[in-house]
Amino acid sequence: MNSPSIQCLNDLSRLREAPTLDQSTADQLRKELQVALAQSSWFTIGVMAPSADQALSSLRSLEASQQWTSLEVVETTTDEGPVFLKGNQRGGTVRVRIEHGLGSGILISGHGDDDAQPATTWGPLPLDFFS
Repeated sequence: MNSPSIQCLNDLSRLREAPTLDQSTADQLRKELQVALAQSSWFTIGVMAPSADQALSSLRSLEASQQWTSLEVVETTTDEGPVFLKGNQRGGTVRVRIEHGLGSGILISGHGDDDAQPATTWGPLPLDFFS
């Protein structure tokens, strides 16, 4: 899927798989995402990828781009196949499991320090969005 129908972060929420974005759209979404991320205290990250290596690479690029502390991988798979990576800043950990039937992309959920701020999820963003 190409990006002409993607104008803002909200447009991504209806997708199962991250679209291919042109440079202008990607830059616009990065700016919008920076503003959105600033409203949250901590994050959970989901990465749907063809392999564990690709999922971890996408996570590490996200962490570097946001200057976040790297999360510790506490569970992963050596099996080949599509994976779902779940990272949690509050716990400081990452878990990776084989998961068939998912699309591809990065999901970021922003959380507050209490229940007064509901969680908000952005994505799916392309796996190379933060590279």
